[in-house]
Amino acid sequence: MLSLTENAIDYLKNSIDPGDFVRVGVKSGGCSGLSYHIGIEEGYDEDSDILFEFDELKICVDKKSAFLLSATVLDYVESLSSSGFKFDNPGASRTCGCGESFSC
Repeated sequence: MLSLTENAIDYLKNSIDPGDFVRVGVKSGGCSGLSYHIGIEEGYDEDSDILFEFDELKICVDKKSAFLLSATVLDYVESLSSSGFKFDNPGASRTCGCGESFSC
């Protein structure tokens, strides 16, 4: 199951309109073969998506991505040099240096 840190939940809740959904997924591509994807949508597909809710924040994940993101923790980090989402995916056998792509 995908989980989110408090930082990620707070950042996303403040970044979207009420009623919007955050789509978290995996796509082919990137240095290591698969890349993470985050987007905002107005709805979700009840037949092909899994819906997670964190403190009224609705996250939708397609079933294939849900398998690849199993036990992944999504965090939002800020530092002096950069800010953004960080995926901690214990199922990844290899990740690229930037942390935006992985392989299983």
